[in-house]
Amino acid sequence: MQAGHGGNIYTASEELGIAAQKIIDFSASINPLGVSKEIRSEIKKYINSLIHYPDPEAAELRERLGEYHRIDPESIICGNGSTELIYLIARVLKPERLLMPQPTFSDYERACRTSSYELRVMSYELRKEDNFDIRPDEFISAMTEMIQSTEHRAQNTDKKNSKDSLGSGLWTLGSVFLAFLCNPNNPTGRLLAKDDVLKIAEAAKKVKCYLVVDEAFIDFSPEESVIRYVKDNPYLIVLRSMTKFYAIPGLRIGYGVFPLHLTGALRGMKEPWTVNMLAQKAAVMALEDASYREASFALIKREKKFLEEGFKKSGIEFFPSEANFYLLRIDGAENVYETLRKKGILIRKCANFYGLDSSYIRVAVKSRKANKLLLRELSLIADNVPAYQAERR
Repeated sequence: MQAGHGGNIYTASEELGIAAQKIIDFSASINPLGVSKEIRSEIKKYINSLIHYPDPEAAELRERLGEYHRIDPESIICGNGSTELIYLIARVLKPERLLMPQPTFSDYERACRTSSYELRVMSYELRKEDNFDIRPDEFISAMTEMIQSTEHRAQNTDKKNSKDSLGSGLWTLGSVFLAFLCNPNNPTGRLLAKDDVLKIAEAAKKVKCYLVVDEAFIDFSPEESVIRYVKDNPYLIVLRSMTKFYAIPGLRIGYGVFPLHLTGALRGMKEPWTVNMLAQKAAVMALEDASYREASFALIKREKKFLEEGFKKSGIEFFPSEANFYLLRIDGAENVYETLRKKGILIRKCANFYGLDSSYIRVAVKSRKANKLLLRELSLIADNVPAYQAERR
């Protein structure tokens, strides 16, 4: 059973009898600019090379990522989307304690539960009245409390200096503590400033808790990334996705930047050939395409302004977002979801996010034509839903 996610146009197509290509998908937050012509050209160029296995180490891509971020390529591991790396981290570290804000991406907990039978999860609950923002000092206190309440401390001397079965040099230090931060957070779109993330990372280092910062949507605010600080913190891990910003989710490409003492164990337990050759070539080309990035920034900025004005005009409650999606709160959201779905318009229900209820939905920022359609349909639904009308009055 797969965890609930957006972007499943295939099931909707089958159930609605609408061609998948005609589904308008606001449930997956993908750059509306679409696949760049440079990536399309690169894919065509290497079609005939599909008779060969892909490079299992993704060496060329890692080298280019190292140059792009000015970091050591040896600290980079590429994956079949960053989600593969979330599960790999859980499989290698086998955390006994997990801290994460709520609501956030559900696969953090799911990955850890599949790898650790004695997992105990501690939630840092985000508050609607704070726009679901993370307060760094509170998160640090929660992290400290998680560790102090653990009976078997990470400094367990019985296991000190023992190595993992792969002989990779990963020291097992007793209980493993793990915390996740999604920045910008999914599904709220709220961004934690770089200095605040680094403050949390420094605290994690002091208490020996691995901090995974998932920057899947940071390309929309690249100056807030902490990817260059991994080398200075043995407990900091940063994950990145290339599928959202570069509009290539069908190719599945992501990467992680890890402390060097972890990379041996991670590579040792990673399945081979998970990153196909076309994904590797497309990612290399994407890094070289500065004009695409600039056009994307301009488009997203323009369409976010358009959507926010539309939400305000219709009286729809939304939360300010630094990503390419919005969390909305609408009375009768279940009816909104079903009504739109019957018309071939998909949005993301958010009731399965811990801390949210059935009144929340998430919508992506898309093209002007699609955004106009969404706003028009939401307005029509609002005018015909008594509960929603009463709320607006």
